[in-house]
Amino acid sequence: MNVIHPVAGDEVMVVRWARYAWEREAAFAIRRAVFCEEQGIFAHDDRDEIDAHAQLLVAVLDPHSESPQVVGTVRIHRDHATEATWYGSRLAVSAPYRRHGRIGATLIRLAVSSARAFGCETFLAHVQAQNAPLFRRLHWHTVEEAMFFGRAHHAMQADLAHYPPCATPFDGFVIDQRRAA
Repeated sequence: MNVIHPVAGDEVMVVRWARYAWEREAAFAIRRAVFCEEQGIFAHDDRDEIDAHAQLLVAVLDPHSESPQVVGTVRIHRDHATEATWYGSRLAVSAPYRRHGRIGATLIRLAVSSARAFGCETFLAHVQAQNAPLFRRLHWHTVEEAMFFGRAHHAMQADLAHYPPCATPFDGFVIDQRRAA
């Protein structure tokens, strides 16, 4: 597992492909909180037909404790027509954890790196305009601008040269804040 040294704190967080039903349900709850309650993009639930074949990724706080907690999520899926094109969507981090700084970026990194390990040659996402600067810092570029769900989005593509393949997505990446100095 890769270790990332983020801002000071005393929790361990792992970003990985969802392993358990409780992780998936917690991821869906975060998505509902962000996309339905906070942003009002969807009325009651943001789930769609993509969820039937998408892989959920989760950021799990204190994964080895008695009460681990999912604090972030994203989903990825391949384009069945090309198999080499993958998409990421529904990136969401629980409000109290957005200031941690690396949760969203680590979810993005694992999304692209794990897709690369499974044959991804192109990775795309429709990103809300306010989040495009984060993606640019992570070596993505805007392909076009468009409106989705009544909001400005950037269709963006990852520069795969900055994302080495991760063949162990169920182990994922560890953010160990106890080692931050």
